[in-house]
Amino acid sequence: MEFFYKHSLPLLLFILQLLCFISIAQVLNSNVTALLVFGDSTVDPGNNNNLRTIFKANFPPYGREFANQTPTGRFSDGQLTTDFVGIKKYVPPYLDPSLSIQEMVTGVSFASGGSGYDPLTPTLSVSATLSLRLASYLGIKKYVPPYLDPSLSIQEMVTGVSFASGGSGYDPLTPSLSNVIPMSKQLDYFREYKKKIEPAIGNQGIEDHINKAVFVISAGTNDFVVNYYSVPVRRQSYNVSSYQQFLLQQVKEFIQGLWDEGARKIAVAGLPPMGCLPIVDTFSSNSTSTNRSCIEQYSSVARDYNQMLQNELNEMQQSSENHGYEKVNVGCCGSGYVETSILCNRASIVCADASKYVFWDAIHPTEMAYNVVFKDIRSTIDLITSG
Repeated sequence: MEFFYKHSLPLLLFILQLLCFISIAQVLNSNVTALLVFGDSTVDPGNNNNLRTIFKANFPPYGREFANQTPTGRFSDGQLTTDFVGIKKYVPPYLDPSLSIQEMVTGVSFASGGSGYDPLTPTLSVSATLSLRLASYLGIKKYVPPYLDPSLSIQEMVTGVSFASGGSGYDPLTPSLSNVIPMSKQLDYFREYKKKIEPAIGNQGIEDHINKAVFVISAGTNDFVVNYYSVPVRRQSYNVSSYQQFLLQQVKEFIQGLWDEGARKIAVAGLPPMGCLPIVDTFSSNSTSTNRSCIEQYSSVARDYNQMLQNELNEMQQSSENHGYEKVNVGCCGSGYVETSILCNRASIVCADASKYVFWDAIHPTEMAYNVVFKDIRSTIDLITSG
């Protein structure tokens, strides 16, 4: 199976940085059934509200920008990344004779399959307009609710919940410092979740439902900031490098646990530049309130960890490829070796499930592959359009 990750984002968006462990042929499938979230306060929508812990955010000024200025327990002024699930939109071809002026106003594609910068290039091909899928978000629900919300209905659970707990981490010691939900317990809650929704979906449908769900894991910062650098226990047994390896092993085991339960679309968040977190700057330097800067020591640890995480995901990718989950070097149409344009036609034998292929024909990617490309450039598009 082919997996992709995202590593480089503007500093403004560093907390949203994702190292994505997502199948190229299954990324944001139009049939996504649910959004299931695990981790710490970056993705906790209020599970800690129901715990005896000081790590809570269900009081003002938290939630100031949320609907009705409600402090929901999210550790932010409003929504979290996992709450931002939007509409589906397609860019139509300019030469579509049915295109209305209203549709043109919001954008069209002038691209032509087989074209190129060299004037000679399009003369060598049979040109055709190509409608690119520019924006496609999950569109599942408005907000991702906390699993421990006692008022949550089964119907709300079906389309996704968050098991995350502020203050948690991959290291089992980390959540115990704050009396929050360990990652292992979050996985247990997920198993419980499956049993709860099964009557609503049916025995036959639960496996497909989980296979098509998107899983997001965001944790690790607390393991360093709250645990390793603040409490001496782990430093007595691990140096920074060996502690990073210890955490990576926990990540792999957690991913494997999700995989064993049927998860197939999994995104793993990397660490932010920890030295730029205001609290780290405050307690780790002599900077005044008017002369503050990032602490490179901590940020470099995060960079090294992210690179190691990428390497681990690469190894998992290579290992999974041996199971033949995805076709990465042949197209779905015909033999997959030469067919394109008029050679890929109604008479061609086409694969039953194009989502298992990177390429639709011998040259062009499938819709799922184009989705991956979009995800890779989405932050750049957002940056360009934000001004």
